[in-house]
Amino acid sequence: MTEIMKTQIRIISRSGRLPSYETPGSAGADLRAYLSEPVTLAPGERRLIPTGLYVELPPGIEAQVRARSGLSIKHGIGLVNGVGTVDSDYRGEWNVPLINFGDQHYTIHDGDRIAQVVFARYERAAFTLVEEIAGSERGAGGFGHTGIK
Repeated sequence: MTEIMKTQIRIISRSGRLPSYETPGSAGADLRAYLSEPVTLAPGERRLIPTGLYVELPPGIEAQVRARSGLSIKHGIGLVNGVGTVDSDYRGEWNVPLINFGDQHYTIHDGDRIAQVVFARYERAAFTLVEEIAGSERGAGGFGHTGIK
Protein backbone atom coordinates (compact mmCIF):
# COMPACT_ATOMS: atom_id res chain seq x y z
CA MET A 1 0.00 0.00 0.00
CA THR A 2 1.21 3.51 -0.79
CA GLU A 3 2.51 5.45 2.19
CA ILE A 4 -0.04 8.04 3.31
CA MET A 5 1.11 11.43 4.58
CA LYS A 6 0.67 11.72 8.34
CA THR A 7 0.16 14.97 10.23
CA GLN A 8 1.38 15.03 13.83
CA ILE A 9 -1.48 15.73 16.23
CA ARG A 10 -0.77 16.57 19.89
CA ILE A 11 -3.38 15.00 22.16
CA ILE A 12 -4.26 14.52 25.83
CA SER A 13 -6.37 11.44 26.55
CA ARG A 14 -7.96 11.13 30.00
CA SER A 15 -8.69 7.44 29.31
CA GLY A 16 -5.29 6.68 27.77
CA ARG A 17 -7.06 5.66 24.54
CA LEU A 18 -6.21 7.38 21.27
CA PRO A 19 -8.38 7.65 18.16
CA SER A 20 -7.70 4.56 16.07
CA TYR A 21 -7.80 3.60 12.41
CA GLU A 22 -9.42 0.17 12.18
CA THR A 23 -8.10 -0.78 8.71
CA PRO A 24 -5.09 0.34 6.63
CA GLY A 25 -7.41 2.18 4.21
CA SER A 26 -9.56 3.94 6.82
CA ALA A 27 -9.89 7.69 6.28
CA GLY A 28 -11.55 8.17 9.66
CA ALA A 29 -10.15 7.34 13.08
CA ASP A 30 -12.69 6.05 15.60
CA LEU A 31 -13.51 8.14 18.67
CA ARG A 32 -14.52 6.33 21.85
CA ALA A 33 -16.85 7.31 24.66
CA TYR A 34 -15.25 8.30 27.97
CA LEU A 35 -17.95 7.59 30.55
CA SER A 36 -18.05 6.90 34.29
CA GLU A 37 -21.37 5.09 33.78
CA PRO A 38 -23.39 3.98 30.72
CA VAL A 39 -25.62 6.52 28.94
CA THR A 40 -28.91 5.43 27.39
CA LEU A 41 -30.38 7.46 24.53
CA ALA A 42 -34.14 7.23 24.17
CA PRO A 43 -35.62 7.55 20.66
CA GLY A 44 -35.30 11.19 19.60
CA GLU A 45 -32.96 12.04 22.50
CA ARG A 46 -29.79 14.11 22.01
CA ARG A 47 -26.75 14.03 24.32
CA LEU A 48 -23.18 15.24 24.32
CA ILE A 49 -20.97 12.20 24.85
CA PRO A 50 -17.50 12.96 26.22
CA THR A 51 -14.38 11.42 24.68
CA GLY A 52 -11.78 12.51 27.27
CA LEU A 53 -9.72 13.94 24.39
CA TYR A 54 -8.11 17.39 24.29
CA VAL A 55 -6.43 18.08 20.98
CA GLU A 56 -4.00 20.65 19.58
CA LEU A 57 -4.58 20.82 15.84
CA PRO A 58 -1.92 22.50 13.70
CA PRO A 59 -2.96 25.73 11.93
CA GLY A 60 -4.61 24.95 8.60
CA ILE A 61 -5.99 21.57 9.80
CA GLU A 62 -9.59 20.94 10.85
CA ALA A 63 -11.09 17.82 12.38
CA GLN A 64 -14.36 16.63 10.86
CA VAL A 65 -16.35 14.51 13.33
CA ARG A 66 -18.72 12.16 11.53
CA ALA A 67 -21.22 9.43 12.37
CA ARG A 68 -20.13 5.80 12.23
CA SER A 69 -22.05 4.08 9.44
CA GLY A 70 -22.60 0.89 11.47
CA LEU A 71 -24.24 2.76 14.35
CA SER A 72 -26.33 4.77 11.90
CA ILE A 73 -27.73 1.89 9.87
CA LYS A 74 -28.03 -0.71 12.65
CA HIS A 75 -29.31 1.50 15.48
CA GLY A 76 -30.22 4.92 14.04
CA ILE A 77 -27.47 6.69 16.02
CA GLY A 78 -26.12 9.79 14.28
CA LEU A 79 -24.70 13.23 14.92
CA VAL A 80 -27.08 16.06 15.74
CA ASN A 81 -25.26 18.42 13.38
CA GLY A 82 -24.49 15.90 10.62
CA VAL A 83 -20.77 16.61 10.53
CA GLY A 84 -19.04 18.57 13.28
CA THR A 85 -16.01 20.75 12.67
CA VAL A 86 -13.33 21.16 15.32
CA ASP A 87 -11.29 24.30 14.64
CA SER A 88 -7.52 24.41 15.11
CA ASP A 89 -7.78 26.92 17.97
CA TYR A 90 -10.29 24.89 20.08
CA ARG A 91 -8.67 23.36 23.17
CA GLY A 92 -11.63 22.03 25.17
CA GLU A 93 -12.67 18.40 25.50
CA TRP A 94 -14.08 16.81 22.37
CA ASN A 95 -17.72 15.90 23.05
CA VAL A 96 -19.78 14.16 20.37
CA PRO A 97 -23.39 15.39 19.92
CA LEU A 98 -25.26 12.11 19.35
CA ILE A 99 -28.94 11.66 18.53
CA ASN A 100 -31.04 8.52 18.49
CA PHE A 101 -33.01 8.56 15.22
CA GLY A 102 -34.09 4.96 15.88
CA ASP A 103 -37.17 3.58 17.59
CA GLN A 104 -35.37 1.70 20.39
CA HIS A 105 -33.34 2.85 23.39
CA TYR A 106 -29.60 2.62 22.77
CA THR A 107 -26.99 2.34 25.54
CA ILE A 108 -23.45 3.67 25.18
CA HIS A 109 -20.71 2.25 27.41
CA ASP A 110 -17.25 3.53 28.27
CA GLY A 111 -14.89 2.72 25.39
CA ASP A 112 -17.62 2.26 22.76
CA ARG A 113 -16.75 3.61 19.33
CA ILE A 114 -19.24 6.48 18.89
CA ALA A 115 -17.98 8.55 15.94
CA GLN A 116 -15.07 8.96 13.58
CA VAL A 117 -12.77 11.86 12.86
CA VAL A 118 -11.24 12.84 9.52
CA PHE A 119 -8.50 15.48 9.40
CA ALA A 120 -8.42 17.89 6.48
CA ARG A 121 -6.46 20.90 5.30
CA TYR A 122 -8.52 23.99 4.59
CA GLU A 123 -8.22 27.43 3.05
CA ARG A 124 -9.61 30.68 4.37
CA ALA A 125 -11.49 32.90 1.96
CA ALA A 126 -10.96 36.59 1.29
CA PHE A 127 -14.42 37.97 0.53
CA THR A 128 -14.87 40.78 -2.00
CA LEU A 129 -18.18 42.63 -2.13
CA VAL A 130 -19.32 43.15 -5.76
CA GLU A 131 -22.49 44.23 -7.58
CA GLU A 132 -22.63 41.19 -9.89
CA ILE A 133 -20.96 37.84 -10.44
CA ALA A 134 -20.06 36.01 -13.65
CA GLY A 135 -22.65 33.75 -15.24
CA SER A 136 -22.23 30.03 -15.85
CA GLU A 137 -23.85 27.30 -17.93
CA ARG A 138 -25.73 26.04 -14.86
CA GLY A 139 -26.83 29.48 -13.74
CA ALA A 140 -29.26 29.43 -10.82
CA GLY A 141 -30.35 25.80 -11.35
CA GLY A 142 -30.73 24.32 -7.89
CA PHE A 143 -31.53 21.03 -6.22
CA GLY A 144 -32.72 18.42 -8.73
CA HIS A 145 -32.60 20.71 -11.75
CA THR A 146 -30.73 18.12 -13.88
CA GLY A 147 -33.40 15.44 -13.42
CA ILE A 148 -33.18 11.87 -12.18
CA LYS A 149 -31.18 10.19 -14.98
